[in-house]
Amino acid sequence: MTAPLYRRWHLHWGATAAEVSDSLPGDALVPNARFRATRAITIDAPPEAVWPWLVQVGCLRAGWYSNDLLDNLAHPSATTIVPALQHLEVGQWVPMSPTPSERTALKVHSFEVNRWLLWTTPDSTWAWRLTPVENNTTRLLTRIHARYDWRRPLSALLGMLLMEFGDFAMIRRMLRGIKARAEALDQEPSQP
Repeated sequence: MTAPLYRRWHLHWGATAAEVSDSLPGDALVPNARFRATRAITIDAPPEAVWPWLVQVGCLRAGWYSNDLLDNLAHPSATTIVPALQHLEVGQWVPMSPTPSERTALKVHSFEVNRWLLWTTPDSTWAWRLTPVENNTTRLLTRIHARYDWRRPLSALLGMLLMEFGDFAMIRRMLRGIKARAEALDQEPSQP
């Protein structure tokens, strides 16, 4: 009885009903998604202080700001903005493993600087939206749509297990990690 309630809670963690129903870039790219999750967090920093943390994400890049042992091969996630990782372009890999490929990486599909970012794989989309709110604050929303390709049952089963049981812990930690980093950096005094 609690499983459906828990699933609904973790699929919409931190997001309002309006945010869950809002449309985001990429929503139409995976029309038969079996996994749909929209999560959000409020960050006490403006969007331009949050955006760089998203741009540099990736395995053996700045990490995922989550569980470094699992998500970044035990390399610590960056705690600063890495200038060399701030270039973003459509088609760029966002690696989930050391060797990027269609199955081991996301691709930058489209973006609007400081507003939204869309990553894709053949079976999923991962969207980010940064909404400025009062007092130099950002509402960071993330949405994942994924479908499981049952023509490859082992891959589909593994994907389903990872998304249904591992995704929430990783995403929640990632959102909190981005929040902590952006707020800490935004609080630092400007250099003369």
